[in-house]
Amino acid sequence: MRAPEFDDARLDDAASLIRADAGLRELAAAGARIRIEAGSGLPTPAWPAPRGVVVAGAESRLLRAVIETTCPAPMLAWGFAGLPGWAGPLDLVVAQGSGGSGELLSTVVEAVRRGCCLLVAAPDDSPIAAASASSSTVRLPVRTGDPLAAAVMLLQVLHAVGLGPRVVTEAVARAADLVAETCSPHRDLSTNPAKDVAVALAEAVPVLWGGSVLAARAARRVTEALRHASGRAGFAAPADELIPVLRQAAVPDMFDDPDHGLRPVLVTMEDQTPGRTSETDLAMLVDMATQRGLRHVRIQCLDPTADPVDRYISLLMQGQFAAEYLRIGLGLDDRSPHTVWTPGR
Repeated sequence: MRAPEFDDARLDDAASLIRADAGLRELAAAGARIRIEAGSGLPTPAWPAPRGVVVAGAESRLLRAVIETTCPAPMLAWGFAGLPGWAGPLDLVVAQGSGGSGELLSTVVEAVRRGCCLLVAAPDDSPIAAASASSSTVRLPVRTGDPLAAAVMLLQVLHAVGLGPRVVTEAVARAADLVAETCSPHRDLSTNPAKDVAVALAEAVPVLWGGSVLAARAARRVTEALRHASGRAGFAAPADELIPVLRQAAVPDMFDDPDHGLRPVLVTMEDQTPGRTSETDLAMLVDMATQRGLRHVRIQCLDPTADPVDRYISLLMQGQFAAEYLRIGLGLDDRSPHTVWTPGR
Protein backbone atom coordinates (compact mmCIF):
# COMPACT_ATOMS: atom_id res chain seq x y z
CA MET A 1 0.00 0.00 0.00
CA ARG A 2 1.39 3.41 -0.96
CA ALA A 3 2.34 5.70 1.91
CA PRO A 4 0.25 8.88 2.23
CA GLU A 5 1.76 12.02 0.75
CA PHE A 6 2.00 15.25 2.71
CA ASP A 7 0.27 18.32 1.24
CA ASP A 8 0.87 21.53 3.17
CA ALA A 9 -2.16 23.14 1.51
CA ARG A 10 -4.33 20.98 3.78
CA LEU A 11 -3.04 22.84 6.84
CA ASP A 12 -4.92 25.99 5.81
CA ASP A 13 -7.76 24.27 3.98
CA ALA A 14 -11.10 24.84 5.72
CA ALA A 15 -12.55 21.43 4.82
CA SER A 16 -9.47 19.56 6.09
CA LEU A 17 -9.45 21.53 9.33
CA ILE A 18 -13.15 20.90 9.89
CA ARG A 19 -12.59 17.15 9.55
CA ALA A 20 -9.83 17.41 12.16
CA ASP A 21 -11.83 19.68 14.44
CA ALA A 22 -12.34 17.12 17.24
CA GLY A 23 -8.64 16.55 17.80
CA LEU A 24 -7.69 20.22 17.54
CA ARG A 25 -10.52 21.26 19.83
CA GLU A 26 -9.45 18.66 22.39
CA LEU A 27 -5.98 20.18 22.50
CA ALA A 28 -7.30 23.74 22.64
CA ALA A 29 -9.39 22.92 25.72
CA ALA A 30 -6.41 21.74 27.80
CA GLY A 31 -6.31 24.96 29.82
CA ALA A 32 -9.99 24.67 30.69
CA ARG A 33 -9.53 21.08 31.87
CA ILE A 34 -6.60 22.11 34.08
CA ARG A 35 -8.76 24.80 35.71
CA ILE A 36 -11.60 22.33 36.29
CA GLU A 37 -9.41 19.66 37.90
CA ALA A 38 -6.97 21.81 39.84
CA GLY A 39 -9.25 24.56 41.07
CA SER A 40 -9.82 25.70 44.62
CA GLY A 41 -10.85 23.53 47.56
CA LEU A 42 -8.19 20.83 47.31
CA PRO A 43 -7.45 19.06 50.61
CA THR A 44 -4.22 19.27 52.59
CA PRO A 45 -3.72 15.77 54.04
CA ALA A 46 -2.49 15.58 57.64
CA TRP A 47 0.07 12.87 57.02
CA PRO A 48 3.43 12.60 58.79
CA ALA A 49 6.50 13.10 56.61
CA PRO A 50 6.80 9.89 54.56
CA ARG A 51 9.85 7.65 54.61
CA GLY A 52 9.50 7.10 50.83
CA VAL A 53 7.15 8.03 47.98
CA VAL A 54 5.92 5.62 45.29
CA VAL A 55 4.17 7.18 42.27
CA ALA A 56 2.10 4.92 40.01
CA GLY A 57 -0.29 5.21 37.09
CA ALA A 58 -0.84 7.92 34.50
CA GLU A 59 1.79 10.69 34.38
CA SER A 60 3.83 9.03 37.13
CA ARG A 61 7.10 9.89 35.40
CA LEU A 62 6.01 13.50 34.99
CA LEU A 63 5.29 13.76 38.71
CA ARG A 64 8.68 12.28 39.50
CA ALA A 65 10.44 14.64 37.08
CA VAL A 66 8.80 17.69 38.68
CA ILE A 67 9.28 16.89 42.36
CA GLU A 68 12.22 14.49 42.58
CA THR A 69 14.87 17.16 43.08
CA THR A 70 12.95 18.90 45.90
CA CYS A 71 11.23 15.93 47.55
CA PRO A 72 12.71 15.35 51.05
CA ALA A 73 12.04 11.60 50.81
CA PRO A 74 13.29 9.03 48.27
CA MET A 75 10.91 8.78 45.31
CA LEU A 76 10.14 6.00 42.84
CA ALA A 77 7.98 5.96 39.69
CA TRP A 78 6.48 2.46 39.81
CA GLY A 79 5.17 0.76 36.67
CA PHE A 80 4.56 -2.77 37.91
CA ALA A 81 1.81 -4.67 39.71
CA GLY A 82 1.79 -4.44 43.50
CA LEU A 83 4.40 -2.43 45.40
CA PRO A 84 8.14 -2.67 46.06
CA GLY A 85 8.90 -4.91 49.02
CA TRP A 86 9.97 -2.08 51.32
CA ALA A 87 6.73 -0.05 51.02
CA GLY A 88 4.65 0.04 54.20
CA PRO A 89 2.75 2.26 56.67
CA LEU A 90 5.56 4.84 56.78
CA ASP A 91 5.40 5.44 53.02
CA LEU A 92 3.16 7.41 50.66
CA VAL A 93 1.70 5.90 47.49
CA VAL A 94 0.41 8.30 44.82
CA ALA A 95 -1.85 6.71 42.20
CA GLN A 96 -3.64 8.21 39.20
CA GLY A 97 -6.02 6.39 36.85
CA SER A 98 -9.39 4.76 36.47
CA GLY A 99 -8.84 1.25 35.11
CA GLY A 100 -10.48 -1.79 36.65
CA SER A 101 -7.65 -4.25 36.12
CA GLY A 102 -3.90 -4.46 35.67
CA GLU A 103 -0.94 -3.06 37.50
CA LEU A 104 -2.44 0.12 38.94
CA LEU A 105 -5.39 -1.60 40.57
CA SER A 106 -3.04 -4.16 42.07
CA THR A 107 -0.83 -1.36 43.38
CA VAL A 108 -3.76 0.41 45.05
CA VAL A 109 -5.08 -2.81 46.62
CA GLU A 110 -1.63 -3.62 47.95
CA ALA A 111 -1.19 -0.09 49.34
CA VAL A 112 -4.44 -0.41 51.30
CA ARG A 113 -3.46 -3.88 52.52
CA ARG A 114 -0.09 -2.66 53.80
CA GLY A 115 -1.53 0.44 55.46
CA CYS A 116 0.34 2.95 53.29
CA CYS A 117 -0.75 6.57 53.12
CA LEU A 118 -2.51 6.77 49.77
CA LEU A 119 -3.18 9.77 47.51
CA VAL A 120 -5.44 8.80 44.61
CA ALA A 121 -6.72 10.80 41.63
CA ALA A 122 -9.57 8.86 40.02
CA PRO A 123 -13.20 9.30 38.92
CA ASP A 124 -15.83 8.70 41.62
CA ASP A 125 -17.28 5.64 39.90
CA SER A 126 -13.98 3.99 38.95
CA PRO A 127 -12.66 0.66 40.26
CA ILE A 128 -9.53 2.50 41.46
CA ALA A 129 -11.65 4.80 43.64
CA ALA A 130 -13.54 1.84 45.12
CA ALA A 131 -10.38 -0.15 45.80
CA SER A 132 -8.60 2.77 47.46
CA ALA A 133 -11.04 3.27 50.33
CA SER A 134 -9.23 3.32 53.69
CA SER A 135 -8.66 5.56 56.70
CA SER A 136 -5.25 6.52 55.27
CA THR A 137 -6.56 7.45 51.80
CA VAL A 138 -7.14 10.92 50.38
CA ARG A 139 -8.91 10.75 47.04
CA LEU A 140 -9.15 13.55 44.50
CA PRO A 141 -12.11 13.17 42.14
CA VAL A 142 -11.21 13.41 38.45
CA ARG A 143 -13.92 15.00 36.33
CA THR A 144 -12.43 15.59 32.88
CA GLY A 145 -10.57 12.34 32.22
CA ASP A 146 -7.45 14.32 31.26
CA PRO A 147 -4.36 12.72 32.88
CA LEU A 148 -2.31 15.90 32.52
CA ALA A 149 -4.92 18.06 34.26
CA ALA A 150 -5.19 15.49 37.05
CA ALA A 151 -1.39 15.50 37.41
CA VAL A 152 -1.44 19.28 37.96
CA MET A 153 -4.02 18.71 40.70
CA LEU A 154 -1.79 16.08 42.34
CA LEU A 155 1.19 18.44 42.17
CA GLN A 156 -0.79 21.05 44.07
CA VAL A 157 -1.58 18.62 46.88
CA LEU A 158 1.98 17.30 47.01
CA HIS A 159 3.22 20.87 47.36
CA ALA A 160 0.75 21.47 50.19
CA VAL A 161 2.24 18.56 52.19
CA GLY A 162 5.81 19.74 51.57
CA LEU A 163 6.83 17.17 48.96
CA GLY A 164 7.10 19.28 45.80
CA PRO A 165 7.52 22.76 44.35
CA ARG A 166 4.71 25.27 44.13
CA VAL A 167 2.58 24.91 41.01
CA VAL A 168 0.21 27.77 40.16
CA THR A 169 -2.85 26.33 38.45
CA GLU A 170 -3.82 29.50 36.63
CA ALA A 171 -0.29 29.98 35.30
CA VAL A 172 -0.20 26.41 33.96
CA ALA A 173 -3.63 26.89 32.37
CA ARG A 174 -2.53 30.18 30.81
CA ALA A 175 0.53 28.44 29.33
CA ALA A 176 -1.82 25.93 27.69
CA ASP A 177 -4.11 28.72 26.48
CA LEU A 178 -1.16 30.59 24.94
CA VAL A 179 -0.16 27.53 22.93
CA ALA A 180 -3.77 27.00 21.82
CA GLU A 181 -3.89 30.60 20.58
CA THR A 182 -0.44 30.55 18.94
CA CYS A 183 -1.00 27.17 17.25
CA SER A 184 -4.66 27.71 16.39
CA PRO A 185 -5.89 26.31 13.06
CA HIS A 186 -7.03 29.85 12.27
CA ARG A 187 -3.38 30.95 12.09
CA ASP A 188 -1.91 30.20 8.70
CA LEU A 189 1.32 28.41 7.99
CA SER A 190 3.39 31.61 7.98
CA THR A 191 2.55 32.48 11.61
CA ASN A 192 1.86 29.08 13.18
CA PRO A 193 4.90 27.33 14.74
CA ALA A 194 3.15 23.95 15.03
CA LYS A 195 2.23 23.94 11.34
CA ASP A 196 5.83 24.88 10.55
CA VAL A 197 7.10 21.86 12.51
CA ALA A 198 4.60 19.62 10.73
CA VAL A 199 5.90 20.78 7.34
CA ALA A 200 9.47 20.10 8.47
CA LEU A 201 8.45 16.55 9.39
CA ALA A 202 6.43 15.98 6.21
CA GLU A 203 8.91 13.46 4.78
CA ALA A 204 11.06 12.74 7.79
CA VAL A 205 11.84 10.49 10.71
CA PRO A 206 11.69 12.78 13.76
CA VAL A 207 14.67 12.65 16.12
CA LEU A 208 13.83 14.55 19.31
CA TRP A 209 16.00 15.87 22.14
CA GLY A 210 15.00 17.78 25.27
CA GLY A 211 17.37 20.19 26.97
CA SER A 212 16.25 19.52 30.57
CA VAL A 213 14.60 16.73 32.53
CA LEU A 214 11.12 18.08 31.80
CA ALA A 215 11.96 18.98 28.20
CA ALA A 216 13.24 15.43 27.68
CA ARG A 217 9.95 14.14 29.11
CA ALA A 218 8.05 16.37 26.68
CA ALA A 219 10.22 15.06 23.82
CA ARG A 220 9.26 11.48 24.63
CA ARG A 221 5.57 12.34 24.81
CA VAL A 222 5.68 14.29 21.55
CA THR A 223 7.50 11.41 19.83
CA GLU A 224 4.67 9.10 20.88
CA ALA A 225 2.13 11.58 19.49
CA LEU A 226 4.03 11.87 16.19
CA ARG A 227 4.22 8.09 15.82
CA HIS A 228 0.52 7.77 16.54
CA ALA A 229 -0.39 10.55 14.09
CA SER A 230 1.76 9.41 11.18
CA GLY A 231 2.46 5.70 11.69
CA ARG A 232 6.17 6.43 11.26
CA ALA A 233 9.09 5.67 13.50
CA GLY A 234 10.49 8.37 15.76
CA PHE A 235 13.15 8.65 18.44
CA ALA A 236 13.57 10.66 21.62
CA ALA A 237 16.76 10.19 23.61
CA PRO A 238 19.73 11.97 25.22
CA ALA A 239 22.33 13.53 22.93
CA ASP A 240 24.86 10.70 23.22
CA GLU A 241 22.24 8.23 21.99
CA LEU A 242 21.04 10.44 19.13
CA ILE A 243 24.46 11.29 17.72
CA PRO A 244 24.93 7.76 16.23
CA VAL A 245 21.46 7.99 14.63
CA LEU A 246 22.32 11.30 12.98
CA ARG A 247 25.78 10.08 11.98
CA GLN A 248 24.28 7.19 10.02
CA ALA A 249 22.33 9.56 7.74
CA ALA A 250 23.85 9.73 4.27
CA VAL A 251 25.04 13.14 3.13
CA PRO A 252 22.69 14.18 0.30
CA ASP A 253 24.09 14.27 -3.23
CA MET A 254 22.64 16.42 -6.01
CA PHE A 255 22.72 13.39 -8.30
CA ASP A 256 20.78 11.15 -5.90
CA ASP A 257 17.35 9.83 -6.79
CA PRO A 258 14.97 12.33 -5.15
CA ASP A 259 12.87 9.43 -3.87
CA HIS A 260 15.48 8.36 -1.31
CA GLY A 261 13.06 7.63 1.53
CA LEU A 262 12.58 9.35 4.86
CA ARG A 263 15.55 11.18 6.36
CA PRO A 264 16.03 12.17 10.01
CA VAL A 265 15.07 15.66 11.09
CA LEU A 266 16.50 16.91 14.38
CA VAL A 267 13.85 18.46 16.64
CA THR A 268 15.21 20.15 19.76
CA MET A 269 12.80 20.99 22.58
CA GLU A 270 14.26 23.92 24.48
CA ASP A 271 12.72 25.30 27.65
CA GLN A 272 15.62 27.70 28.29
CA THR A 273 16.61 25.97 31.53
CA PRO A 274 20.19 27.14 32.15
CA GLY A 275 22.87 24.49 32.11
CA ARG A 276 26.28 24.09 30.50
CA THR A 277 25.68 20.40 29.75
CA SER A 278 22.47 21.04 27.81
CA GLU A 279 24.11 23.86 25.83
CA THR A 280 27.04 21.59 24.95
CA ASP A 281 24.70 18.75 23.94
CA LEU A 282 22.61 21.09 21.79
CA ALA A 283 25.68 22.44 20.00
CA MET A 284 26.95 18.90 19.41
CA LEU A 285 23.62 17.75 17.94
CA VAL A 286 23.21 20.79 15.71
CA ASP A 287 26.79 20.41 14.47
CA MET A 288 26.22 16.76 13.58
CA ALA A 289 22.94 17.54 11.82
CA THR A 290 24.69 20.28 9.81
CA GLN A 291 27.53 17.93 8.83
CA ARG A 292 25.05 15.37 7.52
CA GLY A 293 22.88 17.93 5.73
CA LEU A 294 19.92 17.32 8.02
CA ARG A 295 17.24 19.82 8.88
CA HIS A 296 17.06 21.19 12.44
CA VAL A 297 13.78 22.42 13.94
CA ARG A 298 13.43 24.15 17.29
CA ILE A 299 10.42 23.96 19.60
CA GLN A 300 10.86 26.61 22.29
CA CYS A 301 8.61 27.49 25.20
CA LEU A 302 6.55 30.58 24.48
CA ASP A 303 7.39 32.17 27.85
CA PRO A 304 10.95 31.30 28.95
CA THR A 305 10.44 33.19 32.25
CA ALA A 306 7.62 30.88 33.34
CA ASP A 307 7.86 28.14 35.97
CA PRO A 308 9.13 24.67 34.94
CA VAL A 309 5.69 23.00 34.70
CA ASP A 310 4.37 25.90 32.60
CA ARG A 311 7.34 25.54 30.24
CA TYR A 312 6.78 21.78 30.03
CA ILE A 313 3.14 22.37 29.05
CA SER A 314 4.26 24.86 26.40
CA LEU A 315 6.70 22.42 24.78
CA LEU A 316 4.39 19.43 25.06
CA MET A 317 1.35 21.11 23.56
CA GLN A 318 3.26 22.70 20.69
CA GLY A 319 4.53 19.23 19.83
CA GLN A 320 1.05 17.73 20.13
CA PHE A 321 -0.40 20.40 17.85
CA ALA A 322 2.41 19.67 15.38
CA ALA A 323 1.47 15.98 15.47
CA GLU A 324 -2.15 16.84 14.68
CA TYR A 325 -1.08 19.03 11.77
CA LEU A 326 1.21 16.28 10.50
CA ARG A 327 -1.80 13.97 10.50
CA ILE A 328 -3.84 16.56 8.61
CA GLY A 329 -1.09 17.20 6.06
CA LEU A 330 -0.84 13.46 5.40
CA GLY A 331 -4.58 13.30 4.77
CA LEU A 332 -5.19 11.11 7.81
CA ASP A 333 -7.38 13.63 9.63
CA ASP A 334 -10.70 11.91 8.83
CA ARG A 335 -10.09 8.86 11.02
CA SER A 336 -13.06 7.93 13.11
CA PRO A 337 -13.41 7.97 16.02
CA HIS A 338 -10.80 10.72 16.40
CA THR A 339 -8.93 10.89 19.69
CA VAL A 340 -5.88 12.86 20.75
CA TRP A 341 -3.01 10.63 21.75
CA THR A 342 -2.60 10.61 25.54
CA PRO A 343 -0.16 7.88 26.56
CA GLY A 344 -0.49 6.47 30.05
CA ARG A 345 2.86 6.79 31.78
